[in-house]
Amino acid sequence: MRTVRSDHATDEDLLARSAREPEAFGRFYDRYEGELLRFFFRATRRADLAADLTAEVFAAALAGASGFDRCRGGARTWLYAIARHELADTWERGRVEDRARRRLGMEPLALSDESIERIESIDLSPGGAALELLDELPADQRAAVHGRVLEERDYADLALALECSESVVRQRVSRGLRSLRARLEKAG
Repeated sequence: MRTVRSDHATDEDLLARSAREPEAFGRFYDRYEGELLRFFFRATRRADLAADLTAEVFAAALAGASGFDRCRGGARTWLYAIARHELADTWERGRVEDRARRRLGMEPLALSDESIERIESIDLSPGGAALELLDELPADQRAAVHGRVLEERDYADLALALECSESVVRQRVSRGLRSLRARLEKAG
């Protein structure tokens, strides 16, 4: 079987290929692990809880990847729907459920002190507000800014991943950053 390189694949393509290519889901995980950790740490202010929630969301996403329907929305939106659901359930139950992890036979998380410190060092300063505002950008600008600024990918790589020219990526990054700057100034 021919394995398609997943470096430049869309999130939706990675999910579609996850059942037959485990490394495709690994790439999807790599793209969103840090973002989800930040999301949960901001919501809970607890590193251990953020890590548990992130693990459960990815386990649920892996278990449900075959049911992902790109016609109903993007992969990121789908992932965050799972995340919001898990967070709401956690607040309601008072603990993180690990159903998806148990169903997949995943071991419970064992966090080292170093891992907890890394999660706790997530930037919650006013610059962190830019990350929240990033979600409000149009999808094309959000993807370009996220790829260029947060993932530090070069324009050529992003152009391949976003299926457009480098000049279009540069324009999206520029417009997105300009919009973020204006929103931060307005909020500040």
